[in-house]
Amino acid sequence: MLRGPYKRNEYRKVILPLTVLRRFDCVLAPTKEKVLARFNELKGKSENIIRPECAFNYMLANPPFGVEWKQQQRFIEKERNTLGYEGRFGVGLPRINDGALLFLQHMISKMNRPEDGGSRIAIVFNGSPLFTGDAGQGESEIRRWIIENDWLEAIVALPEQLFYNTGISTYVRVVTNHKEKRRRGKVQLIDAREFYKDMKKSLGKKRREIGNGEDGKPDQIAEITKIYDRFKHNDKHRIKTGDGNHKEIIVSKVFDNEDFGYHKITVEQPLRLDFQANKERIVRLEEEAGFTGLVKPKKKKEDERLREIEAGKKRQEVIRKLLQKMDNTKCYKDRREFLRDLRELDRKHDVRLTATELKAVVNALSERDDTAEICTDKHGNPEPDTQLRDTENIPLNETIEAYFAREVKPYVPDAWIDYDKTRVGYEIPLTRHFYVYEPPRRLEEIEKDIQAIEGDILKLFKDITR
Repeated sequence: MLRGPYKRNEYRKVILPLTVLRRFDCVLAPTKEKVLARFNELKGKSENIIRPECAFNYMLANPPFGVEWKQQQRFIEKERNTLGYEGRFGVGLPRINDGALLFLQHMISKMNRPEDGGSRIAIVFNGSPLFTGDAGQGESEIRRWIIENDWLEAIVALPEQLFYNTGISTYVRVVTNHKEKRRRGKVQLIDAREFYKDMKKSLGKKRREIGNGEDGKPDQIAEITKIYDRFKHNDKHRIKTGDGNHKEIIVSKVFDNEDFGYHKITVEQPLRLDFQANKERIVRLEEEAGFTGLVKPKKKKEDERLREIEAGKKRQEVIRKLLQKMDNTKCYKDRREFLRDLRELDRKHDVRLTATELKAVVNALSERDDTAEICTDKHGNPEPDTQLRDTENIPLNETIEAYFAREVKPYVPDAWIDYDKTRVGYEIPLTRHFYVYEPPRRLEEIEKDIQAIEGDILKLFKDITR
């Protein structure tokens, strides 16, 4: 509640761009004493002052942007781990450096049941909660939970520079569990970024406001409301451009819930290696942890540590000499053949390479080679090359197999999908949906403007030298 005249030092952090604040002293007066008494009773208590059984028809919030919740982490994670979906945070948690979505999860827990009339929530976010978080991560799981439950009704992109302390883009997210029949299974995106009026005098970083129809201002709030109410796909609006002309832009799009979801698949390609025991590759052993670890002592006593280091150096030299006995001109294209020859040589000279040492040798003497045979595991299945591993995001309304056959197989015939790593994700790329390509100006026009500027500069020089 704002009382009295505006005071920047007191109210600079407070702004509700779509809300007109008025004095309600006369309305609140009869209950003022009871409210203050209850406030004093709850003041200083750490528990939730809104009782768990409380529910609300309408909720509005403008949580802080990009604020970490590390101080509350222990309490929140305890609730998630003990209550699960019976609590507020069972579906997942956002990253620690931005707790905005926690506010929305809390508000959803306070919604009335649909059979009791349901609830409607409007919350102001920055752009981060729309797309931050990969498939399977906290933010994506929260978006998935909201959309798959058909609670997300609309998102309104607001103009920049509406807030006192930041000029970033902001969005109003409308959430409800009691949609109209025509809106069920749908999400409306509204682009209201051009619905603003420049302020005569800026307040901090706030240089724009959304007109409310008063004091000669356009009633832009009403226009946005009408766009929302029309619920029309590709709804257009006429705006004034910077050069004084007018153009029509699309301000509303309607999507199915599934349009924001995708399968994130992992595409693997087979590992192909060649092997050669030449001087250049043997030197690489010095970079392998399994080899250098031989001279890293584990004992605590100094004399034992020195003996351990000395034994490690001798072992390293034994391994080097073993590899030098291999044919350094032969390049193996098949890992099985290389390992067979290496083990025969190992048995012949009784070196007895450990599993760690053998892994270090294989890593040092190998190089990726597209012409080599595919490396397989003990069951004969191809091993994936981690350096060639890739991911693809496939819309939920398309089958994984059809996409893979069309977009991947023609270019990488031996690729396959690791279905164990497939995840479902949700993101809402609002600005991408409203992006309209504008071709750059023609070179002739740019050149003409440059020549005009050069002419003006030359004229100024002539005036100065007179």
